[in-house]
Amino acid sequence: MDRFHEIIRFLSDPNTAWVLAGTLLLGLSSGVLGAFAFLRKRGLMGDVLAHAALPGICLAFMLTGSKNPFFFLIGATVTGVLASLAINGITRFSRIKEDTALGLVLSVFFGLGIIFLTQIQHSENGNQSGLDKFLFGQSASLVGDDVLVMGGVALSLLLFCFLFFKEFKLLCFDPGFGRSLGFPVGLLDLLLMVMLVVAVVIGLQAAGVVLMAALIITPAAAARYWTERLGVMVVLSALMGALSGVLGTLFSALVHNLPTGPLIVVAATVVFLISLVFSPKRGLVAKWARLARTRREWAQERVLTILYESRETDGLHEMDMDGLLERYAFSHRRLEAALRSLERDGFITWEQDGSLIRCTKAGWQKAYDLVLQTRLTEVWMMHEEEVGGMLRDRENGTMREDIPADLFRELSDLLVRHGREPKWKPGNTEEGATR
Repeated sequence: MDRFHEIIRFLSDPNTAWVLAGTLLLGLSSGVLGAFAFLRKRGLMGDVLAHAALPGICLAFMLTGSKNPFFFLIGATVTGVLASLAINGITRFSRIKEDTALGLVLSVFFGLGIIFLTQIQHSENGNQSGLDKFLFGQSASLVGDDVLVMGGVALSLLLFCFLFFKEFKLLCFDPGFGRSLGFPVGLLDLLLMVMLVVAVVIGLQAAGVVLMAALIITPAAAARYWTERLGVMVVLSALMGALSGVLGTLFSALVHNLPTGPLIVVAATVVFLISLVFSPKRGLVAKWARLARTRREWAQERVLTILYESRETDGLHEMDMDGLLERYAFSHRRLEAALRSLERDGFITWEQDGSLIRCTKAGWQKAYDLVLQTRLTEVWMMHEEEVGGMLRDRENGTMREDIPADLFRELSDLLVRHGREPKWKPGNTEEGATR
C-alpha cells in the first residue's frame, strides 16, 4: 500500500505529468519511424544519427549561448543530415561497404561532439548547462517547454508518416519498382533520414545518445513478430514504443536513484523478449510447437511407410519395434510417441510390449497414399522441366488434393515407366489388403 500511495503521489506531481507526456510522445514517434528504418535495414542508422546529433547540439549552444530546445533541434538536425549524406557519399563513390561507412561516420561525429563538449566545459560559459546529460539522457529534467517542442515535433512526424505512407511503403519493399514508376526514391530516402534525425534529436534529452538507437529499433523489431502487414506493424510499433516510455517512467518512480532513460530501454527490451518468445506465428514457442508437430507427423509417416514397404516387398502383415528400428534410425522415445499417436488416430493396433504392430484398414490406405504421393513427387522432380512446376507444400491433405488433377495421369504414367508404382494396393479383406 505504501508503494501504491507513492505511485499516486508521483503521478499527481505536475513534473511527472510532463515527463510521462514526453516519454509517451517519444515512444510514439520513435516507434513509427523505427518501423520504416527497420524494414529499410537501417537499424544502425539510428545509432549513427544519435551520435552525430551531439556536435550539432554543442554548436547550437556555442553559437547562441542558449539552452533553447528549438536551437538544439536545428543544430542536431543539420549534423544528422550531414552524417546521412556522408554515409551515402562514402558508399556511393568508394568501395567501402555500408557497415564500415556507418562506423566511420559515427566515430568521427561523436569524436567532434566530445571535443566541442570539452571546449564548452572549459570556456567562460562553463555552465555547459548539463549538455553532458545528452550522452545518457535525463528525462527527469524535462520541463513544459521541452515537452511542448517534443509534442509538436512528434505530431509533425506522425503527420508526415501518414501523408507519405504509400511512398515509404514502396521505398521499404521495392525501391527499384518505385524508381521505374518515376518516384523520387532518393529524395524519399533523404526525407526518411531527416525525419529519423528529428526523432532522434527530440529523444536525446530523455534517452541520451547511447540509448536512443535502441528506443528506435527495439519496438519495431518487437512489432514485426506479431504481423505481416506494414500498417499494423507501424501501429503496433508506436504502441509498444509508447508503452515502453510509460513503463520506464513508472519504474523509475518505484525504484529511487535509477535513471528513466535506461529503464525505458529495458522496458522496450522486455516487450521485445515477450514478442520473441510468445508471438503466435514467429515466436519461439510457436516455432517449437510447429517443429514438434512436424517431427511427430514425419515419424508417423515413416512408420506407415516402413510398414507398407515391408508388406509390398516381403509380404509382412505386422512388425515389432525392433524391426522398425532396424529399418530406420528412430530414437526409441520418438518411435513410441509416433506409435501412440497412430494408435490413437486408429491407423495401427499395437501391443505395448512391442511384440506386434499392425495397420488397420484405414492405416493401410493412409500408408498407400503416403507412398504413392512420395513416389509421384520423386518422378515430378525428375521430369520437372517437361511436366511443369514443382509440388507445393502439403498441408495434411490427401494425395489427390496435393497433386493437380491435370498432372495426375501424366505422373502416374511416368511412375509406371520408372517401375516405381506401388506393387500392392489395400482392398476390402478383413486385413485391409489384397494382392
